[in-house]
Amino acid sequence: MASDGPTTNAVTGDSGPGTGLKDLVPLPAANPNQPDPNNGQDSSLSHQLARDDHEEKGHAQLEADTEVQDLGWNEPKQEIAAPLVGGIGNEELWMLIRRFDKQIYSVKETTYPVPGGLDLNVADEEEFSPDKLRANIERFYMTVGVGILAAIKHIARLRSWRETRRTSICAAAYFTAWLFDFIVPLLTAVLIALIVYPPAREFLFPPAPVALVDPRTGGVQKPKAGVLGSHDSVTGAPENHKGEAVEQEASNFVDGIASVALSSAAGKHPEGDPDSDSDAAGAAPDPTALAMGVADANGKSAGKKPGAKHDKTKVPMETAMWTKMRPIMHTLGDVTDGWERVANALSPTPPFPRDTHRMRLAAVIVPVLGMSLFVTSYMFMKGVTFGVGFGFFGDPVISRGLDWLNRTIPDWKKLLELRNTLFKGVPTNAQLTITLLRIGEANKAPLPPPPRVDETPPNEPAALTDDHLRATGAEPPLNATDAELDKAIQHDPNTAHQTGADINSAKAAHHGKKGGRLLGFFRGITKGGVETAIGTDKLRAKAGSHHARDRLGVVPQVHEVPISGPVEFKARYEGKQGNVVLSTAATAPTLAFSSRETKEKIGGETREDLHPLWSVAVSDIVEVKKIGGYGWKARLVVGWSLEREIKDGLEIRTEAGETYKITAVPLRNELFNRLIAMGPQKWEAW
Repeated sequence: MASDGPTTNAVTGDSGPGTGLKDLVPLPAANPNQPDPNNGQDSSLSHQLARDDHEEKGHAQLEADTEVQDLGWNEPKQEIAAPLVGGIGNEELWMLIRRFDKQIYSVKETTYPVPGGLDLNVADEEEFSPDKLRANIERFYMTVGVGILAAIKHIARLRSWRETRRTSICAAAYFTAWLFDFIVPLLTAVLIALIVYPPAREFLFPPAPVALVDPRTGGVQKPKAGVLGSHDSVTGAPENHKGEAVEQEASNFVDGIASVALSSAAGKHPEGDPDSDSDAAGAAPDPTALAMGVADANGKSAGKKPGAKHDKTKVPMETAMWTKMRPIMHTLGDVTDGWERVANALSPTPPFPRDTHRMRLAAVIVPVLGMSLFVTSYMFMKGVTFGVGFGFFGDPVISRGLDWLNRTIPDWKKLLELRNTLFKGVPTNAQLTITLLRIGEANKAPLPPPPRVDETPPNEPAALTDDHLRATGAEPPLNATDAELDKAIQHDPNTAHQTGADINSAKAAHHGKKGGRLLGFFRGITKGGVETAIGTDKLRAKAGSHHARDRLGVVPQVHEVPISGPVEFKARYEGKQGNVVLSTAATAPTLAFSSRETKEKIGGETREDLHPLWSVAVSDIVEVKKIGGYGWKARLVVGWSLEREIKDGLEIRTEAGETYKITAVPLRNELFNRLIAMGPQKWEAW
């Protein structure tokens, strides 16, 4: 998807990479299965957009004399320049980066043309892990789930007749079109208007906070959190940064599913908990806290024989479930990617073109509008029923046609993928984020990471303006008075939870006082054992144990706020304390590790010799992978007993086959983002 030149497109008014006349047509981009003539580097639309001269510029896009600008990596958000990137606010930028950090675990370089001209697509052979499945479920909730719920509430508003003028206009237009058999042309024309003319969206579907609209009546409701502290979350919970409430909802959504599943495996039911204050209930912890053996114990208590240990169906069923988790994870990811592409095509974020992708979508629908003016309902139904019959009985013709197509054009499925045709050049949120990160690297101004705020957000209502709540014309939003709206958004600690007695009973942990003391006793013992193991690792590391070296410094002695970056990052290599240094002073950026202290300040001009233990060119890196400081079992034990944050690491592989494992990196995600954004490589997510 090379640029057609600096000239402005006469149709869309866009200029820059990916805005030529040919980009208005959904023709397939380069074949992703054929080798790239540019050897796979520096040829994606993302790289081109990052280096382009943008009309709207932020502080990260301004020229500077220093080698690397520090735009506030270790500063509170109030001290960070705004906007960092032109066309997007800092809060929205940090929201994208936070979600990017959770989504992308490992990347590998690809030397093939990338589908749609954008890299960082998910590899077909992506490795499965429960953590990735969780991340995909959370993404699905934050994008598809919340989006569908918002659509349901828009429909409830429209059907309620509370906003009489808007509903009357829509009803009159619909029944007039029905009377003259123009339903399809009307709906198609409205769809085109929504795509091409953004103000039509807010006119037909005026905005309202999701948590404030009652899905049954279409009127005002009290948010589930008891206060309207955020505009785009389902509960309305308060937040310190934009998008945090939805992210926390997504995390609790997955936790809730896991809790119900584990409770089901443990066999929680009403007759099983006759007295929560009994000695048995207080003497032992809740069985849902024991992840191992609860299902087997439940089966034995119910009299199942010969028991799970000798159950011949257990291993095949477990194997089938774990095997199917990978395609389920891929499906969730693909659906979410498609949703994000539609959203980014309708409401593009700079530096992506403003109108090109919307015009392409509209161009595909315009022929449907033209055909609908002449195709009668009888002709439509005859065509549909013929298609159903041909699909059911035409297998000999269909199979022979597919065989011919596979022989003639082996890659036709890849060529016709939506991301390579209709949505070519339209990014997912991850592809948008890496493009924004590359803008900072191209201007030697790495984007500061999302600021850390440990304080609980206050229970205060968020500001409510016309941008958040509006009605069509002069009608009051949701047909509610100012007093009703004010009562709904103000904090109310007595907001009832919409559950029944049976649900509350099932959710109860029934630890009891004795159980709580017992858990505290075990936590104390476990804490002593963990601290002893951490001390033993130091001795084992001195004795030459590689695994013990990798664990050194993973658990900090005290809670500390990480201060490093954007040039130097505290880390360890083979147990040695030091700094990972990203240098852009030379022609080719390099990554090095030094175990010696330097006097250089961030943004300073002088530097002592770092005496690096190793150094590699960033362009030679072919794989970057996030690794944990501990395995998941040890991580749970350490987190539960010590209540401290664990420092994770990175594994880096070069073109020559060398592998470097960096451990105990407080700013692991930030280093990962800089590494994959500053080089010319095209990445695939694994």
